[in-house]
Amino acid sequence: MSTGMRIVVIDDEMMSLRMARRVFEKAGIEGSYFGSGAEAFTFLNGENIPDLILLDVHMPGEDGFEILRRLKAEPVYRNVPVVFLTGDEDVRTETAGLHAGAADFIRKPFAAEVLLKRVRNIVELNRLHGDMEREIRAKTEKLSRAYIQIVQALAASVDAKDRYTHGHSSRVAKYAREIAARAGFSEAEQDAIYMMGLLHDVGKIGISDAIINKAGRLTDGEFAQIKTHPAVGAEILEKITDLPELKTGARWHHERYDGRGYPDGLAGEEIPEVARIIAVADTYDAMTSNRSYRGQLPQAQVRAEIARCSGSQFDPRFAGIMLDMIDGDKDYTMREV
Repeated sequence: MSTGMRIVVIDDEMMSLRMARRVFEKAGIEGSYFGSGAEAFTFLNGENIPDLILLDVHMPGEDGFEILRRLKAEPVYRNVPVVFLTGDEDVRTETAGLHAGAADFIRKPFAAEVLLKRVRNIVELNRLHGDMEREIRAKTEKLSRAYIQIVQALAASVDAKDRYTHGHSSRVAKYAREIAARAGFSEAEQDAIYMMGLLHDVGKIGISDAIINKAGRLTDGEFAQIKTHPAVGAEILEKITDLPELKTGARWHHERYDGRGYPDGLAGEEIPEVARIIAVADTYDAMTSNRSYRGQLPQAQVRAEIARCSGSQFDPRFAGIMLDMIDGDKDYTMREV
């Protein structure tokens, strides 16, 4: 009866191959047997993935260490346990093999019972480890999805305070991520910038709805209250101690490249890159959305304003990327609809 276990044995000694074949066939284990690494790699070919590979250390041509290095260099075989077969009693060989990634050593000539027990134990342990990794990965992905949904819900609740704008935070996050992607940021960095973009206005939770939705010009006192939202947002987000960088977009998205922004009056490279990106995305969406005091602006006017403020309000590098995005948006789809 087949056990569903598949192994590969690589050994230049025909006697060892024949003995291994007898042991595994009797135990119902499917095996493939090769006298060299070249034969084995022709069979494996990146497609046949066994549960375990038994590999002789000392062979003419490629020895066991060279074959092991080749196996570990191929992603599909990286997690397949490799067990060295050896008659070598040198402890240094074992140490070198374990450092190279071997799962274990089995002495030759091997006893059938010992060989079977070692192989079964290693395969079962590796399968258990794989099951645990998959379970952890699935739970992590589930938690990540839940976290994103919570952040999106929080961002939506902030946007809901302004009856004139819908989806502002999600659009800013999307634009910021695209700018970061075009600037060469990694996928992980793009994900982080997206999250910061979603939460950049979280401090507006503490601002009166009457001020946010005021149709006319704000008084100096009302504008002073509006200007508190970056610091309030940072104060809220810094309580998430596992993600200390999350507050970056909230606190500094109203800083200006020329140093005339708020709340800290940072300038140029003093402003974190992610905040400089979000600043461009935020202003772009403000101009392309309906507001309490005006409707969305024509695309040509938006482009002219981004270009005019490059180097003063905005980092020229990220303003330039935003201009490229505008130029590629022939039908003016990047706006509130």
